[in-house]
Amino acid sequence: MSVSEPEPMPRGAALAYAIGLPLALLALVFGPVGRLDWPPGWVFIAFVVVAFAVSALILWRINPIIYRARSRFQPGTKHWDKILLWLMLPAMVAEIPLATLDAGRLFWSAVPFPIVVLGYALLGAGIALSTWAQAVNRFFEPGVRIQRERGQHVITSGPYAIVRHPGYVGALMIFAGLALALASWWALVPAAWASALLILRTHWEDALLHAELEGYANYVRRTRFRLVPGIW
Repeated sequence: MSVSEPEPMPRGAALAYAIGLPLALLALVFGPVGRLDWPPGWVFIAFVVVAFAVSALILWRINPIIYRARSRFQPGTKHWDKILLWLMLPAMVAEIPLATLDAGRLFWSAVPFPIVVLGYALLGAGIALSTWAQAVNRFFEPGVRIQRERGQHVITSGPYAIVRHPGYVGALMIFAGLALALASWWALVPAAWASALLILRTHWEDALLHAELEGYANYVRRTRFRLVPGIW
């Protein structure tokens, strides 16, 4: 069976991402605060930029095809998954500006410094776990589908030997970590909404893989836990 890989992202789109994402992050962090002289915002941006830059370099060396796979939704992405993602996206976008509006301007929350440190720990661990999952899984796409044209098979190495959806575990840690690192209890509200939808997505994706991906049923019997080892 021949394998057909996704097309690379057009150069113009890649350039737009490279320029647009840092500018968007600056706007999301400092726009609600209304000023640039807010040190926690710069600490947050520095942490995020460095963490994701290291992640990108690791993936470029270990699994560069991931950039093609994750550049767009591929044909065959399930309709229900697109709906879930559109419901999740507003919460994901709103989390950072809500947190900075809270912590940098309106001061609704009083978050102890150790909790902020915990937030950064969760954020860093979530990025690291997501990077590990993408490094070993060349089929790690933004949408849920069976990738028959790519010869998709069950991945059992790395974090997939511990839980069936380590990328989602990393995302859940990032959602919580963003709010706490920016010292906002209120930002946990969109984080909780996005997390609930992601857990629902995990359930539906697991059912799809169980039904349509060869070998997944055996993998489920060996790797019993979806997200939390020893619990669920």
